Amino acid sequence: MDFIVILQAGVASGTVLLFATLGEIFAERSGVLNLGVEGMMLIGAMSAYSVTIATGNLWLGVLTAILLAGLLSQVHAFITITLQADQVVSGLALTFLGVGISLVLGEGLSKAGTVSLMPSFSIPLLSQIPLLGPIFFKEQSVLVYVGYLLTPLAWFYINRTRPGMHLRAVGEYPAAADALGINVYRLRYLYVFMGGMLAGLGGATISLAISPGWFSEMTTGGQGWIAVGLVIFAQWNPLRAAVGSYAFGALRRLILDIQGPTMLLGLRNPFYYNPYWGFFLQMIPYAFTIIVLVIGSREAMRKRLGAPAALGTPYIRGERGL
Repeated sequence: MDFIVILQAGVASGTVLLFATLGEIFAERSGVLNLGVEGMMLIGAMSAYSVTIATGNLWLGVLTAILLAGLLSQVHAFITITLQADQVVSGLALTFLGVGISLVLGEGLSKAGTVSLMPSFSIPLLSQIPLLGPIFFKEQSVLVYVGYLLTPLAWFYINRTRPGMHLRAVGEYPAAADALGINVYRLRYLYVFMGGMLAGLGGATISLAISPGWFSEMTTGGQGWIAVGLVIFAQWNPLRAAVGSYAFGALRRLILDIQGPTMLLGLRNPFYYNPYWGFFLQMIPYAFTIIVLVIGSREAMRKRLGAPAALGTPYIRGERGL
């Protein structure tokens, strides 16, 4: 079993989770919990593949995915920010809406044809670094390299810039931010939109770079839900999100490899000959996500993890409190 290949593939597939997780970090940092990541990723995957099939232009497909998923996120923003409805219920409804729209508009798309993958290339010198080079910089998709750039930029933006300070302010103490002249409603709309765009980019990465094609609701394979859990695991930190995303990507690839009819450490592979082991292995990432969400839902634990104080709480101008 070539672990270098597994880790290399894990970085590629983990990029999907990275984009979605970064988007959710921006939304939650502003105080808006969006559980509709899965639906937005499906819209992104479907629209990216559909537009690429129709035009032959990969980048136009990516741009369409980003914009449509961003627009879909504004449904959630309007319901939770303007109408001040429950964010959990609205997020779940957004997932159902995204699934429904993608299934209707993607009808027959699986037989529409094939597209070429996003270009992959190696970075000279960096790809020659022992161990790390082959994993991170050898024949990776251009979108993987976009993820490398986006992660430190997101961290710097949130923690070292004035707009990032405003973002943290509306997520921690929106009333105080409002008193200082920061438009809480506008910023929350903006960052929910940004979160939707990044989720759409994650979906486009699946259908154009990782597993080219459209396979209905199975396209994302529940990765939107894993991204929501990874936000808590990462403690709302983009750098930690990258580590968690790549680790989950490698774990998913490892599970696929050890279930195949290969020899594990030179022995008969028990995971291949016993299908129940396969079901158990596939369950591990999702079980971990549920555990993280349960732990993160506890108020005391959320404070210890550093969750935004106003996360999930609609802001009502003039109301006392957060």
